[in-house]
Amino acid sequence: MNHKELIQQYKSTPTFYGVIQIKNEQSGKTFIDVTPNIHNRWGYYQTNLNGNFYHDTDLQEDWNRLGADAFSYSVLWKKDTTGVDHLRQKLKELKQEWLDKCQPEYN
Repeated sequence: MNHKELIQQYKSTPTFYGVIQIKNEQSGKTFIDVTPNIHNRWGYYQTNLNGNFYHDTDLQEDWNRLGADAFSYSVLWKKDTTGVDHLRQKLKELKQEWLDKCQPEYN
């Protein structure tokens, strides 16, 4: 495939927004977040946690103490963004709904 075809393929790939969870497998504590594009989101969080981005949080403290292998990542819910209006507002509502439902310890 040439460069133009790769770009077109990327642009035509569906985008999914959703709810993600990072779980401390030793303690069972969880972190819930929403994202407008779940593709490669685990890499995003790993980079930020490895870079101490979430300083002054229990999640960062446990990550630093236990290491990345003590945590798992999962997508709890996802939906295609096609036809979604006001995605920012939708994500805000979705996050509150999942925080209320799951009561994550790290949030």
